[in-house]
Amino acid sequence: MANKEKLFTEFTAPTTQEWLDKIQVDLKGADFQKRLVWRTNEGFNVQPFYRREDLANLKTPDALPGEFPFVRGNKKDSNVWYVRQNIKVDDPKAANAKALDILNKGIDSLGFKLPGKLVSKETVEALLDGIYCDIIEVNFATCPKHSLELAQILVEFFAKKGYDKEKVVGSIEWDPMAKMVMKGKDVTPILEIAPKLVEALKEYPNFCCVAVSSDALNNAGAYIAQELGYALVWGNEYLQQLTDAGVDVDLAAKSIKFNMGVSENYFMEIAKFRAARLLWAQIVKQYEPKNDEACKMIVNASTSVYNQTLFDSYVNLLRSQTEAMSAALGSVHSMVVTPFDAPYEEATDFSERIARNQQLLIKEESHFDRIVDPSAGSYYIEHLTDALATEAWKLFLKVEEEGGFLAAVKAGTIQDDINATNVKRHGDAAKRKEFLLGTNQFPNFTEKSEGKKAKACGCCCGQADEEEHPFKAIESTRLAADFEDLRIHTEETKVPTAFMLTIGNLAMRQARAQFSCNFLACAGYKVIDNLGFKTVEEGVDAALEAKADIVVICSSDDEYAEYAIPAFKYLNGRAMFVVAGAPACMEDLKAAGIENYIHVKCNVLETLKEYNQKLGI
Repeated sequence: MANKEKLFTEFTAPTTQEWLDKIQVDLKGADFQKRLVWRTNEGFNVQPFYRREDLANLKTPDALPGEFPFVRGNKKDSNVWYVRQNIKVDDPKAANAKALDILNKGIDSLGFKLPGKLVSKETVEALLDGIYCDIIEVNFATCPKHSLELAQILVEFFAKKGYDKEKVVGSIEWDPMAKMVMKGKDVTPILEIAPKLVEALKEYPNFCCVAVSSDALNNAGAYIAQELGYALVWGNEYLQQLTDAGVDVDLAAKSIKFNMGVSENYFMEIAKFRAARLLWAQIVKQYEPKNDEACKMIVNASTSVYNQTLFDSYVNLLRSQTEAMSAALGSVHSMVVTPFDAPYEEATDFSERIARNQQLLIKEESHFDRIVDPSAGSYYIEHLTDALATEAWKLFLKVEEEGGFLAAVKAGTIQDDINATNVKRHGDAAKRKEFLLGTNQFPNFTEKSEGKKAKACGCCCGQADEEEHPFKAIESTRLAADFEDLRIHTEETKVPTAFMLTIGNLAMRQARAQFSCNFLACAGYKVIDNLGFKTVEEGVDAALEAKADIVVICSSDDEYAEYAIPAFKYLNGRAMFVVAGAPACMEDLKAAGIENYIHVKCNVLETLKEYNQKLGI
């Protein structure tokens, strides 16, 4: 007989207030809001814990997989997604050979980046030779001016091969407005191609031809709510233009595909994809489609480049792996994992293999493709989904009130918003309010650039950029770029030696020495830590023997009053003198001539630039 006894029935479930009362006791008078409530960059608060009652007014937990509004995914029976790899096409035959090779290594979605000048029947036949487009997803990105020509060539090619039109899955990623928002180019004349493009591919219901490239915003530093809100209004602009041109709403909606980025915020990104489907379904529903299938949002997710680093680049694997997990648990249609070496070189066979295997690991070994929306019912993620949807919807309405996405791009308000966020994030990284492991926090002390340089971004069409730029553009660099430039400059000019003069309280001197080593190594300085010295004279003599350019005294706040000034005077200007910390006696130390201090409130980047200047680097 089955045991139906319920566990823990003898315990009374604590109420929310009881939890709060217990927390207040543990906080010992500290402010609950300041200590435990997280104010997100997206504009809403996250509580330290959630309970079932917090979901009482939410509708998302009542949704079902594969049903409107698709918050829980587009599928009912699995969470399978396409494992995609993009291929830059310079030589169609070489690109085809590469495609055939990676199809045998786990890839089932191909993305060809094709220069407009190469669009032809011969190119398509060479590219797709031996590739079964009714089994493998095929995607194409080319110059928007050549997209209609490419669509017509593909339709002829598919017909020639006799493919079942329902089984051909893929896209032409036509998105001229991406050039407007990212580059400031005026491509409004190209927008009239959209209805013709949709008409050309209307018999292929699973082949999209209009793209929303919000991944570009992600890679420019946009916060999650910004990318989501602008992606929705971007897609709505295309949908409105298509329906205004007489395209059936069901056909128009099914023709739109979203290319979205994935940042490092694990749970928030899972919620983003859930909120995106929820809101897009509601938007399409307002156009009164005949079938709810038209309300499905098709998303290709790409892991971020914005947070990738040139130094300690293998850490990029950790970043992209959690990002890939977020996208998979968020139930995307397809995914691209950006190779770890993307910041400084064209991907190698090794980095591409690792990127493929990152997806295959979570798919074939961790079985992320088996369970539909595994995050459903999580009090935390359900809250994030609702909160992100609320913030993104505010942004959507704001832009619509300004006349829509195209009008906002022409006015430059979207570009200004993203640029401002990028500037803020770089400032936060400089102050370590935003961590980049291996760059502004815990750098590899001994690593050298070995000739690595940040890779410049090229034109997506592979052609010279000779067009005018009448609108504002988004100007962005990776978050680590400022620290990388500083470190490479130091490496190429002069690498100073920083010596830790550790003295006094054991715990404090070790902690401050470690902090100082991490701080100064962010600029590529050679750091020498020590176990401790009995006198400041002994420490200074050891520093000078090591030919130190910087001497950092590391002790406790109370002991600095005793040690700092004698050490500074004994050093007598033979090296830069730095105090690790912000002791209460700082004003007395400054009065004695000690002007350099490093502590947690410092702007790390600006401090290191200042030290370089003082050292003549």
